[in-house]
Amino acid sequence: MFHHILLTLLSFSPTVLGAQPSAPEPIPAPLRNLTWGQLNFLHTTDTHGWLAGHLREASYSADWGDYVSFAARMREKAEADGTDLLLVDTGDRIEGNGLYDSSDPKGLYTADIFKQQHIDVLSSGNHELYKQNSSEDEYLITVPNFKGNYLASNIDIYDPQTGDLVPLAPRYKKFTTKVQGIRIVAFGFLFNFNGNENNTVVQPVEETIQEEWFQEAIREKGVDLFLVVGHVAAQSKEYSAIFKAIREVQWDTPIQFFGGHYHIRDYVKYDSKAYGLASGRFMETIGFMSISGLSTDKKEGSKERKSAGPSFNRKYIDNNLFSFYHHTGLNESTFPTSEGTETSKMITKARHKLNLDRVYGCVPADLWMSRAKYTDKNSIYKWLQEKVIPETLFDESRSSKSAAMVITNTGAIRFDMFKGPFTQDSAYIVSPFTSGFRYTKDVPYDKATKILEVLNKQAQIVADDIPIKGHSAPFLSSPEQQGKKETLPSFANHKFPSDMMGQIPLSDTEPEDPKLIPGYTTTDDAGSDGDDTIHSPIDFYHVPNCIDAFIPLRETKSAVMEDPEEPPRPETVDLVYVDFIEPWINVAAKFVGLDFDVHKDTEVYMPGATLGTLMIEWVEKNWKCD
Repeated sequence: MFHHILLTLLSFSPTVLGAQPSAPEPIPAPLRNLTWGQLNFLHTTDTHGWLAGHLREASYSADWGDYVSFAARMREKAEADGTDLLLVDTGDRIEGNGLYDSSDPKGLYTADIFKQQHIDVLSSGNHELYKQNSSEDEYLITVPNFKGNYLASNIDIYDPQTGDLVPLAPRYKKFTTKVQGIRIVAFGFLFNFNGNENNTVVQPVEETIQEEWFQEAIREKGVDLFLVVGHVAAQSKEYSAIFKAIREVQWDTPIQFFGGHYHIRDYVKYDSKAYGLASGRFMETIGFMSISGLSTDKKEGSKERKSAGPSFNRKYIDNNLFSFYHHTGLNESTFPTSEGTETSKMITKARHKLNLDRVYGCVPADLWMSRAKYTDKNSIYKWLQEKVIPETLFDESRSSKSAAMVITNTGAIRFDMFKGPFTQDSAYIVSPFTSGFRYTKDVPYDKATKILEVLNKQAQIVADDIPIKGHSAPFLSSPEQQGKKETLPSFANHKFPSDMMGQIPLSDTEPEDPKLIPGYTTTDDAGSDGDDTIHSPIDFYHVPNCIDAFIPLRETKSAVMEDPEEPPRPETVDLVYVDFIEPWINVAAKFVGLDFDVHKDTEVYMPGATLGTLMIEWVEKNWKCD
């Protein structure tokens, strides 16, 4: 049943701990072996500050220091076999974890920690460009940290010292691998993003590939492999355009794409000599890619197999030491490197300085983003809708004058809440965004409810009606839910109907093996054997783009709290919304016949409040720890 799977569990000592003091012990599980090739890759993407690993989930408990050791040991293994190993990262390294978000300035520690890893090719994500300070940090800190390896094929920045518009990093690079002498031309792209701060310019991919420098680069003679890394979905119009441009002039040269942005495990076949890999999110996944049959100019010892054509293989490695030990053939005494150990110490020290283990309260039961129906009591959205927002969001200047209807996008929540301590780190992990609240008054109640309906059921109308800067309507919900057209590729890729409101459980139909632990069960263009760890599948449910919460007048609030299912329906309300979704609110309001301008007719609601601060306040008041 399990072809090429290690069924005998590894004979390590029972204590296989992650480097962080509070990291949980990985759970032994059956593993699939890697298929090594002539050229091998390790890939990270959308790490979003999770350099400490997952301190509440055993399957992903390795930290960045463990990864430094893993990469070094894998490189030793490759070179001992006469092959090459390259490391790739495709952006969104910031925002989404207390290690990055809670320092002042943000990212005070993470850049130094991240640079401890030797990465051969890396690119920017969209999160690096949302704000001027983060994009300047890329230009002044991260690009120099990886000098010559950071590529920005379609991103420019206004130099903060000269004011000149210059490339964020080199457009591309040519290099030859250490062992095999494989000749590579590499690019680094960002998808067609226009939500960046105005100190940067992102050129559309379709325009970039017409540039003279790109056309010259893809016509380079004697190239064994084109390597395209980028913060771009593996299945996207941008990568399709790049693939077609290269194929027009290099019809036979292998191409390897590495992507990201949708937070999913995905593998795409463009043709028999071109593939793309996306490797998940939040340091849950280390992507492994191997290619054999690449031709080189080396005569002695050459592994040229041009006549047979290249072969491509992929694996998604669960980010824990159990997997790392197995794939390197080492154990807890032989695996760590001094560089990796020191990196882990840097993380521990930074977490301590940032007081990330400060406890606000204790969560009594798990609350899920999509593992429960959003209307169920164990849904994090139900908790926000019925408890957090009605009980903590009120503006002193308005709460005695008008009831309020609050709309927030479900994408404002980025992670589940686990039973146990809710810490400062937890608050940043669950909702890292700094968006505040705005409102417009005297909105007819029926119009407000129709706005919510448009955002949820007519999202495409909103998207097509007026261009929305920096976003597309589907990203009102989480990136994972929008990972593929008509697909929810989170832990498992499954088809779903176009109705975004549908509540359909997503899991494999085969019976679960009770001996397996829940986790990724990925199906991609190469089949269902990509995950290195054999897991039982997890059920997932769709969530709407947005949810609403009703805040009654102060004098009627206690009565409403006693019977939240039947709140009074006033004629008019304050329409309150998270300011991130303001462009959609503006379009949806016009669509339902409500004539107001978000730039003229709105004000700040409860200054200083964010979804994160509301959650902290509610937890402190209601969920005490024993």
